[in-house]
Amino acid sequence: MIWFNASYLWFLILIPVLGGGIYLIKRWDKEKRSRFFDQRLIQQLQRGFWTLGEKLRLGLLLGAFLFFVIGLAGPKIGTEVRDIEQRGLDLMVILDLSRSMNAEDIRPSRLEKAKFEIQRLVERSREDRIGLLVFTGEAFVQSPMTHDHSALRMFLDIAETHQMPRSTTNFRAAFEKAKETFDGLEERRDAARVILMISDGEDHGPSYSSALRALTNDGVLIFTVGIGTENGARIPIYERRTNDLIGYHRDRQGREVVTRLEPETLREIAAAGNGNYYEINSATSGIDSFLARLEDLQRGEFAIQEYADYVNRYQLLLLVGLGFFIAGLLVPEYRKQEDE
Repeated sequence: MIWFNASYLWFLILIPVLGGGIYLIKRWDKEKRSRFFDQRLIQQLQRGFWTLGEKLRLGLLLGAFLFFVIGLAGPKIGTEVRDIEQRGLDLMVILDLSRSMNAEDIRPSRLEKAKFEIQRLVERSREDRIGLLVFTGEAFVQSPMTHDHSALRMFLDIAETHQMPRSTTNFRAAFEKAKETFDGLEERRDAARVILMISDGEDHGPSYSSALRALTNDGVLIFTVGIGTENGARIPIYERRTNDLIGYHRDRQGREVVTRLEPETLREIAAAGNGNYYEINSATSGIDSFLARLEDLQRGEFAIQEYADYVNRYQLLLLVGLGFFIAGLLVPEYRKQEDE
């Protein structure tokens, strides 16, 4: 048995307090009358008074209070099993973890801003199955497709650029890993399969056309989000332990590298993937537009879960309490007596 609001049970303390208080008041009143009136006169004035009826009324009213308090506390006893149907779509978020995502033309950095927007996306996609794939020169499944969004958020929090073995960017590796992940899922009737790629658009890998075509042939919709500015910014390097800035990334000639948003590549991917291109910058977030677009996509039935829940029993207790209360009001304290 569990309680909906167990704090109401503290009011049960009032039952012995009220009972004891009424007893003391009546005893004090009886002693006071005995000092000023003759006992025979008191008996004559109280002729017909039913002592048992008085006690019975008090007991019934206190019993009603007892049941009312327990009912308000909301006892839940036993369980019932209910079927809950869930409908949603499959969404794979592909996040660029290349070194350029540390650039701070979008505050606090491209990567931190992207993670923040993905958190918003997850919070507003509660019924969808979501996965997280990260990539640079290679691609890894950071979080498998799951309905456990709390676990997904945990995997997202620990995603950092330094976790990847290579710092270059390879879109082909990301698309191939995404197809492999989708192919490993069980079929879901009528559910849309969607990819959301978040990147600054810099691609240094081989051609991704065939990998992209393989996804679209499977009916996967591909949306892209560009993050950064076209003016660009330098790529800071921080000491991991102290988080102190120790310099900026340089190329082989020793020149500081400036990374810029390259939207054309991401636009081409979205167009080929029957999706849309959005941007995240200091003023706007394309995630809101993407969420609006998701509302138009087909959602399929992916689970009918048996959900066991405790059964509320407060109704019966309140009904019993009401019965005690009415009975208490109907119990007489005086009975008709025949004249001697």
